[in-house]
Amino acid sequence: MLDVHPASRRERRAERRAHADYTGGVYGSLLAASVVVGAGTLGSFPRAELVVLLLVSGVVFWVAHVHAQLFGARLAAHALDRRTVLHVCRDEWPIVKAAVPPALAVAVSPLLGLGLEGTLWLAVSVAVAGQVGWSVAAARRAGAPWRLLVLTAVVNLLLGLLIIAFKVVLKH
Repeated sequence: MLDVHPASRRERRAERRAHADYTGGVYGSLLAASVVVGAGTLGSFPRAELVVLLLVSGVVFWVAHVHAQLFGARLAAHALDRRTVLHVCRDEWPIVKAAVPPALAVAVSPLLGLGLEGTLWLAVSVAVAGQVGWSVAAARRAGAPWRLLVLTAVVNLLLGLLIIAFKVVLKH
């Protein structure tokens, strides 16, 4: 007897990847950069606290987005079943994934010999790089021409630089 489940499971995963929406990653990266900038204005604090703040913020915003999707537009169009809930949770997961690289940057910053200010700059830079990366991945996955890939990268870089400008202004 031939087992068709693994192949069909792989096909479903491949189809989900093909239709993936990375906007949550862009949003999550912008959120992470904002958390780093906001935390940096509060003065000195342990790195572990910032790592937890980044990850918890990502999870809280993920839950908020899942809730909004499930009880907003989805509820009107679809019955609320396990499959729908899991689908929405998976679609919004990039919000959490986007918080991980800046959190890791904060966690490894002592190994790089960085003080608090250097740690904040590293984390916000990683978050902005992630934001640009997620936006380009989303545009590429959507089949956008190279001009739109460049445009989305530039727009997201400018948004990230705006967050960085706020960091500079708030610090001085």
